Amino acid sequence: MGGDWRTADRSSAGIAPDPATTPEPILQAYGARAFRWRGAFAVHTWIAVKRQGADHFTTYEVVGWRHWQGLSAVARTDGPPDRHWFGSRPTVYLDRRGEGVEALIDKVEAAIEAYPYKDTYRTWPGPNSNTFTAYVARAVPELGLELPPHAIGKDYLGATDFVASAPSGTGYQISLFGLFGLLVAREEGLEVTILGLTFGIDPLDLAIKLPGVGSIGPGAT
Repeated sequence: MGGDWRTADRSSAGIAPDPATTPEPILQAYGARAFRWRGAFAVHTWIAVKRQGADHFTTYEVVGWRHWQGLSAVARTDGPPDRHWFGSRPTVYLDRRGEGVEALIDKVEAAIEAYPYKDTYRTWPGPNSNTFTAYVARAVPELGLELPPHAIGKDYLGATDFVASAPSGTGYQISLFGLFGLLVAREEGLEVTILGLTFGIDPLDLAIKLPGVGSIGPGAT
């Protein structure tokens, strides 16, 4: 969990399609264990897009150090979307390709532009990188993006909003500042949040959800 961020692995994991041989539009979501001690509890998530015929991916994510340096917390980077997150190998949460994806990319980039917490960042309970990914997912429910239970911050809805659709767009949730909440949705199943930590069951995937662990079961992602 330790190490120096300057020497930590940021190489491609080799799981993203090669733009040179994949001309179709692609939209993906990734996650990897957070850096250092945070990785025991949470993952960091991000979104990547490649338009029709483009020769590179563009990755969008929220990074805390940018905010602490007075920059927008939202970072845009061209290049491999599947780079290790400072030593942690990424997992693909969503992979959409081909017909209709260009229109989805338009909606995703519009949601990114509208993200309301560009100038705010809190590791816990949010808004953080997972708040960003969940916000985009709610704004574009056609994605059907289900985030794992240890994406701490995904349930942060702001200081005045307490009810919203689930990130997958297949149900609803109530949340008090991302600290306490309840989510019921077809994709996520039933989730209970206590002090930002999520417990739950996912009948569709025959999985249980545990803080720091993620989903466990035959259909767990």
